[in-house]
Amino acid sequence: MKDIISKLIRLFREGYCTPQISKIAKKLGEPSTTIHYNIKKLEKEQIIKAYKAVFDYKKINEGFCCFALINLAPTEYVNPENIARELAVHPEIESIDICTGDWELILKIRTKDQDEYYNLIKRVLSKKGVNKIKTLTSLKQLKTEFIIV
Repeated sequence: MKDIISKLIRLFREGYCTPQISKIAKKLGEPSTTIHYNIKKLEKEQIIKAYKAVFDYKKINEGFCCFALINLAPTEYVNPENIARELAVHPEIESIDICTGDWELILKIRTKDQDEYYNLIKRVLSKKGVNKIKTLTSLKQLKTEFIIV
């Protein structure tokens, strides 16, 4: 028997999850065709951007979660989207927000452990344009993707 779990996880992250129309129809007491039509309308209008699975990250070797506060160099401050787009391609970086205050970017990062995070810092975040990094380590996550854990 082939082990395809890692391949499935990768596809689920890319959006290969779809709503269960019959379950939704039953819950709302509406015909499946009505549900399907309205979901397609929401997708077309890009109100729904993607579907994804919510994981137990410890079980998929991504149990270390932290938030990296990034202070940009003055030359990069005028357009933080440039660095944010460069960082967004790395699968360990779950989200990036441009914000106000003492830090220009907040990154949510998931890795197997602290060693992998350290390697990510050396490889990716310690680059031209990044002035300073402050890491906040998550000790326990109580809610993710609108689901109470």
